[in-house]
Amino acid sequence: QVQLVESGGGLVQAGDSLRLSCAASGRTFSTSGMGWFRQAPGKERALVAAITGSGAYTRYKDSVKGRYTISRDNPKNTVYLQMNSLKPEDTAVYSCAARISGNVLSRRVDEYAYWGQGTQVTVSS
Repeated sequence: QVQLVESGGGLVQAGDSLRLSCAASGRTFSTSGMGWFRQAPGKERALVAAITGSGAYTRYKDSVKGRYTISRDNPKNTVYLQMNSLKPEDTAVYSCAARISGNVLSRRVDEYAYWGQGTQVTVSS
């Protein structure tokens, strides 16, 4: 059974940093694109960052460029999201996702087959 388990969320102040982790089990994703999505109350789930299987290529939502960094450690089957200079508008439930296959930096929710349960990130002003 494939599982993605996120950790690292919490309550922080504006300007602080957090690092989210997503540990996968049940299969390896070293040749599949993975991503971090977020959903704020009343808003649709949207891609924050994506990374190819090798980690060589990434893409980011415009509003987080320069502040967030996605990375992965394939031997550990884990993807990370380093979030710096956090803002109140970054408050959301953050979820990691993995494609079944394909080294693609997709931003479409329906192109990811596996999802974690999500972790809450709250940034106070």
